[in-house]
Amino acid sequence: MTAVRYRVRCDALAHRFAITGSFDSPLAAPVLRLPNWLRGSYLVRDFAKHVQGLKAFVDDLPVAITRLDKASFRVEGQGRIRLEYSVHALDSSVRKAYLDTRRGFFNGSSLFYCPAGFEQSRYEISIERPDAALCPGWKLATSLRPVDIAADGFGVYLAGGYEELIDCPVEMAAYQSIDFDVDGIAHSLILSGRCEPDLPRLASDIAKICEVQRALFGHEPPMEKYLFLTQVTGNGYGGLEHRTSTALVTARDALPRLGQTGLRKGYRGFLGLVSHEYFHLWNVKRITAARFADNDLSAEAYSEDLWAYEGVTSYYDDLMLLRAGLIDAPNYLDLLAEAATRLQRTPGRAVQTLADASFEAWIKYYQPDENTPNAAVNYYVKGALATVCLDLWLRLRSQVTLDDVMRALWTRYGAQDLGVPEGGLEAIASEISGLDLKPQFDLWLRGTSELPLTELLAEFGVTASLRASHGASDEGGRSEARHSPATELGLSLRSGDVTVATVFSGSAAERAGLAGGDQLVAIDGLKVTAGNWANRLEALHPGVAVALAFFRGDELMTAMIEPAAPGFDTWTFALAEASGAVLERRLAWLGC
Repeated sequence: MTAVRYRVRCDALAHRFAITGSFDSPLAAPVLRLPNWLRGSYLVRDFAKHVQGLKAFVDDLPVAITRLDKASFRVEGQGRIRLEYSVHALDSSVRKAYLDTRRGFFNGSSLFYCPAGFEQSRYEISIERPDAALCPGWKLATSLRPVDIAADGFGVYLAGGYEELIDCPVEMAAYQSIDFDVDGIAHSLILSGRCEPDLPRLASDIAKICEVQRALFGHEPPMEKYLFLTQVTGNGYGGLEHRTSTALVTARDALPRLGQTGLRKGYRGFLGLVSHEYFHLWNVKRITAARFADNDLSAEAYSEDLWAYEGVTSYYDDLMLLRAGLIDAPNYLDLLAEAATRLQRTPGRAVQTLADASFEAWIKYYQPDENTPNAAVNYYVKGALATVCLDLWLRLRSQVTLDDVMRALWTRYGAQDLGVPEGGLEAIASEISGLDLKPQFDLWLRGTSELPLTELLAEFGVTASLRASHGASDEGGRSEARHSPATELGLSLRSGDVTVATVFSGSAAERAGLAGGDQLVAIDGLKVTAGNWANRLEALHPGVAVALAFFRGDELMTAMIEPAAPGFDTWTFALAEASGAVLERRLAWLGC
């Protein structure tokens, strides 16, 4: 018999999910709780703040509720418990809940309370079809187990425990979909939002990515199905992993249309996102830090190994595009150079270690401010580049590769449903390679020294060179631009604005006293706008100070600023002439 039942109704006009929950409590005054964060996104989200109108009944009689903290409460009674409440749903990210007349989406962590003692119980979820006049053609997609559903997907679903319940997001819309098979497992791409994509091409390309990833892990684990729940917007990007699905956001123009050929940058980025989230099927959702797995989601979980889950996955996401034949080696090296450029342009790389970036993700990465680039390092980006160094180091000095390390982590932990202890990747890499890797991990993970990318890449027939940026759109890699900007001030602006986002440490802007939030007005007596800012910089000369006018709050201020010559902060990685052992190593890594 199902222990906990929930019914979900959609009020699309009010952007609310109406929830009714019921269970038989063997305890007097049972306690119920919502999570405060969800796995894969390391920030306290306070899902309970969106709950309203909470009422409780025992044997159909209203009873009092005693609040225990921001996310939990006690029902004053014992017997047949019934809850009634609604959840405001207007968060368009992949983390919470959203509902209007175009689409509905939710993670169970936003909607469903867990009664204490019922963590391992069965949960039966009934999701009612919304008003067809308001939401025409809606269908429902989720990896929850169907019990009694209609052809459009609405009806009753089952979860084998609370963790499964909150790990299976639900998408509702008049969506497009296409199915494809990988390893005998049904996969589906769901696209909610206005778009005219080449569905067969999408299915073919995504299937190739899934195939090479499943091959890496010995075609495990078995699954009934896997869903790519994708929200299509004007300009969106992001994802959140789950054990049998992922929730994605992508820009409309990133998807290929019928008749389009080649691999445009936007589509390449979407495929990289798909690859990243699918790789999490193993690395995070099954190969996961014990400190995360053991946490009940009521408070933060801290680990110095977060880089090993996000950084390692960030290394493999583009590498899998190469192995799937969707990009070639020069394009892969461009993507790697873009990551190295992002790190090079982050002064915080000399301040925060990768281990600290992992541990402090809750307060640094997920809560950035104007000084973040100066004080912190991105554990996705540096983590991916440290992983490159680890893989190349292993290939150069042992008979194993990072692939072998990941398979060992899967066999020892992921396949056994055991959490990985702190330092688990480092320990297994050392064990199976026979190398003492502590000095390298001390430098790459626990220190702030520059990563030895140039030296290691050279051992694989790849040249690495630093150059000056060719302009604001130059993200690294090969560039066809013929000249670089004449000067730089050491600040970044908010997108489409002339408001200072960051003043970089040691820069001309810092010496002039600029600060994040300052609104630029004029430089050298001429008005600046988002559209002419690059041209204004082109007219300046290194070492020649000019007046910069700006608003700080409502006060007009002026400072003298001395532009500097642009620094060499942009990486290019390129295939070099190679032969012998160097070529053999490169062939094994890049296939060329």
